[in-house]
Amino acid sequence: MYFCDMDFLRTSIYIVFVSFLACLCACSRHTKVEAPDNSAAILALLVEDSVNVYDSHLDTVIDHGCTKLKIKSIGGYSKVFSDKNPLHIAAARSLGIKPIESESELWDLKRPIVKIESCKEYYLDDLTHSFPYLVPEAAQLLKDIGRTFNDSLKARGGGSYRIKVTSVLRTHSTVKRLRRVNRNASGESAHSFGTTIDISYSKFVCDSICEPKRTFEDLKNLLVEVLYDFHSKGRCYIKYERKQSCFHITVRPTDNS
Repeated sequence: MYFCDMDFLRTSIYIVFVSFLACLCACSRHTKVEAPDNSAAILALLVEDSVNVYDSHLDTVIDHGCTKLKIKSIGGYSKVFSDKNPLHIAAARSLGIKPIESESELWDLKRPIVKIESCKEYYLDDLTHSFPYLVPEAAQLLKDIGRTFNDSLKARGGGSYRIKVTSVLRTHSTVKRLRRVNRNASGESAHSFGTTIDISYSKFVCDSICEPKRTFEDLKNLLVEVLYDFHSKGRCYIKYERKQSCFHITVRPTDNS
């Protein structure tokens, strides 16, 4: 893997900064030398801006020379995953944050919210109309879906693929911008509450072509199996979005919520 000059610079700055802190700690044994008040903040920014290895991936492999997967049929997707928008909105209001106007308002939220990023369970796409934040329950649901997808794929002969998340938290501003390019987008979106994710069923991230290759259709059907199980257990509402080529998923309240 090759890194750009900027990544090298960030790494160098990080090493120098850590060394500087170590020197300060050593000097403090003899004299009262205190680290800058904002040292923790600077270090956090450097760490946050470091390279995420899970952002790297291969282009999706074409449907050629693929090994078939054994798939369980569950019926028509539009009928199985047909939870209407009012159900998503009701669950989102129950568990989610108060809708915000801009990303800066995240600092003032009273409801806990977590930042998500690409990991071994899923790949976070380049977000154009949303921000990478979810309430903890939704973040855990996403991680569980990705982990189950990976485990199911491994149990059926392997393959190095991850699901792709295409939309997360939306603000009032991003909803308005989205509606300009997509008239089917709802004016009141469950995405505004940090409880809802869109997972693509037409694109999957391939991490290695050395393992068995799978067709798009088999990967889609495997994802359907996984989502059907979570839906049946009452963990989420799901809408099959034909035009957007994604599953619109909202975490549901539990007895402990």
